[in-house]
Amino acid sequence: MWRYWKIIISFIVLAPLFFFLGAVSSKLDISHQTVIESAKLIGLEFSQAERDSMLAGLEANRQSYQKIRETTIPNGLPPALNFNPIPQGMKLEKEQQAIELLARKIAVPQNFEELAFYSVRDLGELIRTRKITSLQLTKMYLDRLKKFDAKLHCVVSITEELAMRQAQRADDEIAAGNYRSPLHGIPYGAKDLLSVKGYKTTWGAMPYKDQVIDANATVITKLEEAGAVLVAKLTLGALAWGDVWYDGKTRNPWNIEQGSSGSSAGPSSATAAGLVAFSIGSETWGSIVSPSTRCGNTGLRPTYGRVSRTGAMALSWSMDKIGPICRSVEDCALVFQAIIGEDGLDQTLVDVPFNYNHEIDLKKLKIGYVKSAFESDYDNKKTDLSTLEKLRDLGAELVPIELPDLPIRSLSFILSAEAAAAFDDLTRSNKDDLLVRQIKNAWPNVFRTSRFIPAVEYIQANRLRYRAIQEMHKILQEVDLYIAPSFIGNNLLLTNLTGHPSVVLPNGFNSKNSPVSITFMGKLYDEATLLAVAKKYQDATDFHLQYPPAFN
Repeated sequence: MWRYWKIIISFIVLAPLFFFLGAVSSKLDISHQTVIESAKLIGLEFSQAERDSMLAGLEANRQSYQKIRETTIPNGLPPALNFNPIPQGMKLEKEQQAIELLARKIAVPQNFEELAFYSVRDLGELIRTRKITSLQLTKMYLDRLKKFDAKLHCVVSITEELAMRQAQRADDEIAAGNYRSPLHGIPYGAKDLLSVKGYKTTWGAMPYKDQVIDANATVITKLEEAGAVLVAKLTLGALAWGDVWYDGKTRNPWNIEQGSSGSSAGPSSATAAGLVAFSIGSETWGSIVSPSTRCGNTGLRPTYGRVSRTGAMALSWSMDKIGPICRSVEDCALVFQAIIGEDGLDQTLVDVPFNYNHEIDLKKLKIGYVKSAFESDYDNKKTDLSTLEKLRDLGAELVPIELPDLPIRSLSFILSAEAAAAFDDLTRSNKDDLLVRQIKNAWPNVFRTSRFIPAVEYIQANRLRYRAIQEMHKILQEVDLYIAPSFIGNNLLLTNLTGHPSVVLPNGFNSKNSPVSITFMGKLYDEATLLAVAKKYQDATDFHLQYPPAFN
């Protein structure tokens, strides 16, 4: 008897919920056919009984989505889930050692504008010894920005007032014996996804072309503390894709008929053309590697969680990384030293020392190379094989390796899902129609299609990503670093997913006399070894000392 009473009581208690869900479902058009068609998008089938059970829950979920959409979520607000690239058992370095640089004696050229292509290291020495002033150098770079931007379309805003103020302060401080760092008084440009107080931060996209974020990004603050001088905010492909922004296409200084690639299009173009001494770019999937290759620069993509992203446009919270684009490996080391470290805001940051030593002995290292990639048939294979031969000549032991056998390309929708969330309001407002690029392979369409990525598959992809991290750790226990062709195979996507650092640098020219590159890959948080080895190779070549003739 009591069993029947329990059934009756349960019905009384649950009936209002069933009635509510059923009533909501009947008002809207989630039907068996809706579920049948939607299931095709995720490659599943459900029986009639299963679909019948799902309808009320699907509608309840949809109501929850709507409630969330009624709450403002700015681009800079991160998810509560932080990506952690540290594999099981990895021990992190703790002791910071002094970084020593080779002493240099640098003379001022007769033609002052030749300084446009000097390294940060050499410019810094001229400023430190007061052979030139920051004001002189800043005025020269400002003039070049104004002169050549019409050809390159690499500038969003020239920050002249700020630059002159910072340059004068640098000169006053140095004259008073207060030398901050090798970047003191050095003019630079920043990708326009980094906020700067008093200037627009457009993200390269028409819907945001008048946006002003009244705060400095952490990277901008750290560079100011190092004494660097911001002369320009530089272009990026709209919302960090490609080289097309709301006011045109940024050009490659080696061939102005060609785009500079992206998304760090402006930083790479301006650095290669001698319009800034160095620049700050960012990478999620190739946005430092690709434009640095196209324009013949040296670019560092740091380990995930090394450089604060506070004040930077978010595209993919688990993949975005900020790093320098320079004219040499040593310059990358100097800039990197200035911008790393915690800021109390970006919770992905890991406090690990940067113990760079240019006197590294290649004979004591094992350098891996991705054997199958170098053996495949691809453009620029000859220059890449020459890089391996040069390293052997320098005494390096080269060890063949292979990367994890996992469906890496199939994990790329992790980026798409996060990007769609970052710009959810843009899609729902239909302001994505304002973006210049509207082809199928562009953000507006990617954001729309990404809304159909199931949360379950996103989690599954990240589980495979975890496996990739563990397998990469095993590989990098056998070698100190490794080398890969910049764009062959899955290395570029794989290491952006696992968070590993890379240095891309010029290693020759193709048949059209355009720069080509090679990529050095390091262990997590070991930019010191990575940069030191890359510098040994670069010092033995002169590709980084050749500049686009039209701007030289």
